[in-house]
Amino acid sequence: QVQLIESGGGLVQAGGSLRLSCAASGRTFSSYVMGWFRQAPGKQREFVAAIRWSTGSTLYRDSVKGRFTISRDNAKNTVYLQMSSLRPEDTAVYYCAAALAFVTSERSYAYWGQGTQVTVSS
Repeated sequence: QVQLIESGGGLVQAGGSLRLSCAASGRTFSSYVMGWFRQAPGKQREFVAAIRWSTGSTLYRDSVKGRFTISRDNAKNTVYLQMSSLRPEDTAVYYCAAALAFVTSERSYAYWGQGTQVTVSS
């Protein structure tokens, strides 16, 4: 059974930092792409970043480039999202997801975590 478990969310002031973690289990993820998505209240879920597990190649949405960094630890089967220079508009529930394609569309992601809340105060 595939499980993706996020952690690390919380409340932070604007300009601060948080690191989200996604612990993956239940299968071998070496051929997968791991993504982070977020959903703010009243808005659609949107792509944030993705990393190809095998090569470390990354994708980011434009608004987080230079502020967020996605990485993975193969030994721990864990993917991270380091978030810096946080803004109130980054407030959302952040989800970890897994896909076989290196894409930004959530429809391609077959496995999802339960989400972790990130709140950035102004």
